[in-house]
Amino acid sequence: MATKIRLARGGSKKRPFYRIVVADSRMPRDGRFIEKIGTYNPLLPKDSEERVKIDLDRVKHWMDQGAQVTDRVSRFLEAAGVIEKKSRNNPKKGAPHKAAVERAEEKATKLAEAKEAAAAPAVETAAEE
Repeated sequence: MATKIRLARGGSKKRPFYRIVVADSRMPRDGRFIEKIGTYNPLLPKDSEERVKIDLDRVKHWMDQGAQVTDRVSRFLEAAGVIEKKSRNNPKKGAPHKAAVERAEEKATKLAEAKEAAAAPAVETAAEE
């Protein structure tokens, strides 16, 4: 059986609350699970101890049994020091999108035109004198 350590969503609309569970990978996200091993409340501040609670002994047990960890849960475990931090490479994450690039180009051309227009009358007045 392929098991995963993942999040199962609870809470009401616009008020998310997640259980960290060990589940068969074929089960639905909020469906049947084997064991609840923690909770995650994204509405709490990031420095709050209540934001993420995980039973690390059970996590180690299930990982020894071959359970795979999802990306979000792996980040929690990296912060707790259970697993080593993975290097993630997403070079396009901080890059601006097409519309933002076009706006920046338009702004740069307008600024260059304004500088040329301001410099041109000064040259003409110097030539007249």
